[in-house]
Formats: sequence, structure tokens, C-alpha cells
Amino acid sequence: MSDIPNIAPFNRDAEARGGYLYTTQMSVGSQFATQRTTDTILQLGNFAGRRLLDMGCGDGFYTFRLWDQGHPKAITGVDMADKAIDVANQQKEARPIHFEVGNAHHLPFPDNSFDLALIQSILHHDDDPPASIREALRLAPEILIHEPNGSNLGLKVIEKLSPYHREHGERSYSLAQVLHWIEQAGGRVTNARYAGFVPMFSPAWLAKPAKLIEPLIEAVPVLKQIGCAVYVVTAVRR
Repeated sequence: MSDIPNIAPFNRDAEARGGYLYTTQMSVGSQFATQRTTDTILQLGNFAGRRLLDMGCGDGFYTFRLWDQGHPKAITGVDMADKAIDVANQQKEARPIHFEVGNAHHLPFPDNSFDLALIQSILHHDDDPPASIREALRLAPEILIHEPNGSNLGLKVIEKLSPYHREHGERSYSLAQVLHWIEQAGGRVTNARYAGFVPMFSPAWLAKPAKLIEPLIEAVPVLKQIGCAVYVVTAVRR
């Protein structure tokens, strides 16, 4: 699993906090941001009655919400951070979700083992993002990708200056770059949407006014491309 480095910070987070920073010590901004992400994924993804692979499930925060609200038939969550998988297994309660440690470039499942593969915010940590996309399209005929918006200048500045973002190896990509990788991997894009305007970890004084103007940012073509916090893409295997 050495081809995707920088797992140590995620294991430290999970072990020290019982989960990741944005799921265990939520500012108002993190609450708004994670809810907008969840809503957008559920709007674009067709989960009901289907077998879902959650690639990069982390501590299970989003996985649990997709199970509770999306009503899939089954979910398998994989992540390279074994301490995060421990947290996910401890917190899943009665949910019949299977979590295991795995490398998103090489997963031990046969072709077409799933109906939908979710690539949830791992490409910006990945040393070879196209490899994860190729593996997702091998395992499922449909994929859904969620990523921070690399065309957002504010996000790029934070990536360079924030000790947290630097420690976790974050390097976001534009939507155009991800669409290109999907095409190269043999996929056909079916939908793409920018969403969110509230910065993760932001305090209430910043998050609340940002939330008020979020619908406007999401609605205006130029503004959403450079202002939205994330994007969600769906694609099918050609």
C-alpha cells in the first residue's frame, strides 16, 4: 500500500480523536459544509436498493449518512487508514455495513462486484488519482466522485498555508481535470455539479453569512466555478 503515502496523519487523527477533525470537532462551518456535501451526493447518486462501494470511507461519517438516508442494499467501505476503519467499525452500531482496510488502486474484489462506486474526497490525497478512477470503473458500472474545487482560489491558498492541509497532503484539482481523467479511464460523464460555499472549519461569524449567499453562488455559472467549495460528478463505464 506504499503507492498512496501520507496515511499516518489520518491514523493519528482517528486514534487521538475517535474520528477525523471535521467529524468530531465540528465548527458551524464544518456542519454546514458536511451537510451540503451529503445532500448533493444523495441528490446525484442513485443509492436505493443498490450495492455501494465507498472508496476512502475514513471514519464512516458519510457512509453512515448514505446508509441511513440513501437506503442502499449493501455498503462496503474501504480505506487505507486502519485506525479510521477501527473507528468506523466501532461506530456503525447495528448498521450491516462492511468496513475493511484497502488500497483504492488495488482492491480485492472481482469485476462488477458493486452497482455504484463512490470516490469520496480521496483524489486530492492520492499520488495517482487516475488509478483510483480506473479501479472504481472496474468494480462498478457507475461511479460518483466528490472533491474539493481546485478552481477556488481561496481553497488553493489554504492548501498552501494551512498546517493541517499541508500535513494531510491536500492538492485539489479542477473539475475539468477530473472529467479528463474519467474519459481517459473509459468513463462517460453523466452529471456534474458545483456545490457549497461555506469553508470547512470556518467559525459561525463567517459560516452564517456565507450560507446565506450560497444559493446565489451555486446558481451563477462563473461564480460557481470559482466560488463553490466542492463538486460532485457521476459517470458510467463506456
